[in-house]
Amino acid sequence: MGHFWSAIICESFFPPATQFHASDIPDMSGKVVLVTGANAGIGKETARVRVPINALFVLRTNINVSIGSQVLLTKNAKVYIACRDKAKGEAAIRELKDSTGKEAFFLQLNLANLKSVKAAGEEFVSKEPLLHVLFNNAGVMTPPVEMITDDGYDLQFGTNVVGHFYFTKLVMPGLLAAATTSSDGTARVVNTSSNGHWMSGLDYNTFRDSSIRRKKNAWSLYGQSKTHEKGNIIFSAELARRYGGQGIVSTALNPGGIKTELSRHSSSFSQVLVNMFFHDVSYGALTQLYAGTTAEGAKLNGKYLIPWARMGNPRADTQDPQQGMELWNWLEEQVKDV
Repeated sequence: MGHFWSAIICESFFPPATQFHASDIPDMSGKVVLVTGANAGIGKETARVRVPINALFVLRTNINVSIGSQVLLTKNAKVYIACRDKAKGEAAIRELKDSTGKEAFFLQLNLANLKSVKAAGEEFVSKEPLLHVLFNNAGVMTPPVEMITDDGYDLQFGTNVVGHFYFTKLVMPGLLAAATTSSDGTARVVNTSSNGHWMSGLDYNTFRDSSIRRKKNAWSLYGQSKTHEKGNIIFSAELARRYGGQGIVSTALNPGGIKTELSRHSSSFSQVLVNMFFHDVSYGALTQLYAGTTAEGAKLNGKYLIPWARMGNPRADTQDPQQGMELWNWLEEQVKDV
């Protein structure tokens, strides 16, 4: 339990001062960046970071405007804003244009609907054959247990894991193609998880809505989903094993205790604690930008990072190849007939 509390408290809320800053991000000219959940929160922050056109960053989180999104744009990237709400996505694009002078592009993506994921993935690939970096950010945290996806999955697991797995699968040809043409021979997939993965293991009986699932509490389901989203640590480790030899660099990370819209379903007391101890959203993108843009990040295949841009250690069972294979196979089965 000692490591559990260390990970939950010290790792996220009291990390040492960052040695990595947005100004350290290299020029990303010629790279394509796709940011999911980019109309708000960390995704928006990341999109704002001006990153030149040749990398694809898929981030899935909801947090208020900040450095991440701005930085990618300011580093000259071609940025796609992928989110469910077209009006909010277009508003984010206008805001980013006002703050950076750069034009981003909209991609409609509802991670809680697999047909929407399929349509978005196919549309994106038809426009951009090369993807150099993919950031997957978690999008749902502790909603009411009765909330499920359009396909009948637990809302957290279906959005944070199944949806991102399927989207990554669809854009994988572009990532593989980018790895063969990139100067360092890699394309990167950066999966945002959290220290919530310490809260629970995997229970396949709760992935879809059922009487067993409804007996679980929201925090238990949240910890389960964070264990392995394609932001998930188990998925990230398995992706590293399967595609590392083809130039794909897959990392997972805890972005830190960040003030975001993810806490919107929490109690008033919990939100008071968030305001007291959590960090500004501008910090939320630092670790993922480090993994996705720097020369050091190209050497991190299969690794897990913690705030701010440091190596960390997840639960040991998240690195188990057997668990990785079982989850991967289960996810493949879910999306085979979409």
